[in-house]
Amino acid sequence: MNGTLILLVLLFCYCVFGSLMTGAAVSSLLLFVMALVSYFKTKLIGEPFFPWDIFLKKESMNIIPLVTGASAFKRIAAIFVAFVVLLALRWVMPRLRLHWVSRIVIGVLSLLALYSFGMRTPWAGQWMDRMGASEIVWDQKQNYSDNGMALAFTMNVKNTVVAKPEGYSEPSMAAVAQNIAATQTAMTVSTNETKTPFQGKQPNVIFIMNEAFWDPTLLPNVKFSEDPVPTIHQLQKESTSGYLLSPQFGGGTSNVEYEVLSGNSMSFLPSGSVPYQQYISKPLPSLASYFENKDYKSMAIHSYEGWFWNRENVYKQMGFESFKSKDHFDSPEYKGFFISDDEVSRSIIQEVDNTEKPMFIYAVTMQNHGPYDDDTRYKDGNPIKAEGNLTNDARKILETYTHGAHDADQSLKMLIDHFKESDEPTVIVFYGDHLPMLGLDYDVYKQGGLIGASGQWSLEENKKMHSVPFVMWSNMQLPKQQVPSLSDSFLGSFVLDTLQMEKPAAFALGDQLRQQTPGLLRDLVVDASGGLHQTVPEGSQDLVNQYRELQYDLLFGKQFLSKYIDQDYLTKSALPNYNAEFDDTKLPPTDPADPGGRVGS
Repeated sequence: MNGTLILLVLLFCYCVFGSLMTGAAVSSLLLFVMALVSYFKTKLIGEPFFPWDIFLKKESMNIIPLVTGASAFKRIAAIFVAFVVLLALRWVMPRLRLHWVSRIVIGVLSLLALYSFGMRTPWAGQWMDRMGASEIVWDQKQNYSDNGMALAFTMNVKNTVVAKPEGYSEPSMAAVAQNIAATQTAMTVSTNETKTPFQGKQPNVIFIMNEAFWDPTLLPNVKFSEDPVPTIHQLQKESTSGYLLSPQFGGGTSNVEYEVLSGNSMSFLPSGSVPYQQYISKPLPSLASYFENKDYKSMAIHSYEGWFWNRENVYKQMGFESFKSKDHFDSPEYKGFFISDDEVSRSIIQEVDNTEKPMFIYAVTMQNHGPYDDDTRYKDGNPIKAEGNLTNDARKILETYTHGAHDADQSLKMLIDHFKESDEPTVIVFYGDHLPMLGLDYDVYKQGGLIGASGQWSLEENKKMHSVPFVMWSNMQLPKQQVPSLSDSFLGSFVLDTLQMEKPAAFALGDQLRQQTPGLLRDLVVDASGGLHQTVPEGSQDLVNQYRELQYDLLFGKQFLSKYIDQDYLTKSALPNYNAEFDDTKLPPTDPADPGGRVGS
């Protein structure tokens, strides 16, 4: 089957260029480059090359600093040599030219066949079944390993379009709305019977998604010269804390944002997809639009380029009033390659102190973005030392990462110290987006004893490799809760519940679902008792199906839900004054410490 697809690519290139060897050279170059990209992407973040990766534009270029070693250059050189040799054979081998009519016919037929296999039309599906092609949608790494890159890539083409869930209709969404309304009514009664801790004031609500934040002391075979994250450890004893299940590993930050802000789950979208790039082109209800409706000022803050992951457009569709990106920081402090986490904390403090309204802030940091293999990244070196049975390379990577994690921890302390003295009620939610990529093939995690050396993870190991710590602090008295596992998609409903605020649409249904399955990833489900499953338990399947239909209705469907419930929230347009406070015509020049940026979050 792989051979058939490669032949079709060759025939198409042959017909386009009119020369067999030129066609062979171009098709080989295309396939070699795809294979190389897939190889390095899998090594770096555990995901192969998907069709929608082609549309990442500038983001794709940010992988270059990660693959500039001798191994990469050897592979690139081999591809270049193969291309040149095949091209040179054009002057040696017979030309084998086709008549222009034959070129058009064969070229069109080849393209139609590729399209049919990609979209799995009935005849193409039967052909692939006879060939023994079996798609493994829940494990794309295994899908590419078992089926081969050309076939797995082709089978994923149809996933660029999200299929309508079976049973989705207006009556089904009316039933979902009825379920949500019942949940909201019960919540209203409960809230009325409980005294809120904010004494009638609206608290500032600050979410800080810290780049690749994780607790390195969780490596069982490694000890550190001092506690790298003392603030986190103190809050784990004194405040609400736990672990979030991230849908990502090593990258894909925007997918975590998507889950937290929208209350939707990546589990229902094609593996490897990027909603910020692919699906969000119209208003999407989110925490930002929810708080705007509550007379808050909603602001996103990110210490990197505004265009990255299409944030500047997506935040508008999500109902943010403002987006403060890297260009709007005034003479920021840099640590290592990027704007420091301390600078982000100072920016948050400045925005809250200078704003009359209560604020909802969603801040995304950048300082501790990989790669971590440069142990001269920080001017003061790496003062926190790692001890254990580690190779020198692994030790350097871990110590560089730990330096950044410590700085993140201290930036959180700065915020807490400030708002302790503030008379404005404030809530801070701090967490990482995903585990960091510490070496190729999860090298540091294996040497540190977090996972075994084999390539296959158990359910427990899968949970460990997607669990990031989160803490919740307030300068008002909030109940302390321990949360063993919670999907990012349920974090918003959990926070609203803790603050005793009403929950709209997806957040209300998500709150109901988290009581049954607090952890919901594509290939890992955590039930209410902490049990681990690879698929959704039967008892929760109906509610999960409602959750899937709701998400489809909001993103791709006909917005039936808004006819029955939360119409104002579900149909709210983007704000006409979005980002009016930042005049993009008077941007400061790029900071010389980061000309053009390095690797985006």
